[in-house]
Amino acid sequence: MFTVKPRVQGATEEVLALYQTVSPSTIGHFTDFGFLNGLQPLFRPIRLVGNAVTVRIPHIDATAIRHALELVEPGDVLVIDMSGDEKRACWGEFLTYAALTKKAAGAIIAGCVTDVRPIMELGFPVFSLGVSALTTRTLGLEGEVNTTVSVCGVSIHPGDLIVGDDDGVFVVSPALAKEYGERALEKQQKEAEMRRERGYDQLLASRVTKA
Repeated sequence: MFTVKPRVQGATEEVLALYQTVSPSTIGHFTDFGFLNGLQPLFRPIRLVGNAVTVRIPHIDATAIRHALELVEPGDVLVIDMSGDEKRACWGEFLTYAALTKKAAGAIIAGCVTDVRPIMELGFPVFSLGVSALTTRTLGLEGEVNTTVSVCGVSIHPGDLIVGDDDGVFVVSPALAKEYGERALEKQQKEAEMRRERGYDQLLASRVTKA
């Protein structure tokens, strides 16, 4: 049995624009909640900002992901709850092609991925618990789309804002997104001023040039 609910646009254009330069690690100074600790980026450098489209699959059956892709709009992030399965890969090369065709912003997977090389070459942002050659199947058993899911102990709702970069992933409700984003941007601006005042920006630039 499948539960497929309508897509939710919770993250506004204003908030999405605000978070284009906000790092999850900056928000980590303000709250302990909303961080998907345990997920790792498939490659670095990496960056994603988008509106959550959630999926829950029953371990072996990944059919619901295809239902979710039918609803995805440009800028959405697929968030996949694998019901505790940390060994199988539910995401690979051809789902990546489908997501890119829909102009999705990335995928967050509480499980594994496969087909690492083509996904990296395509540059599609993916965060997961790991990599595995053991995969799910398309069995048509059951699944949920756009319901509340759990990833790394964090409840994620359809329409939540997802922000990910080299340091990790942060999830926030639309109601709190603007406040956290503005505070984070203010802190980052102060840090940039501190680097300039102390000459740290020149030190960083010289190191990058040598590398």
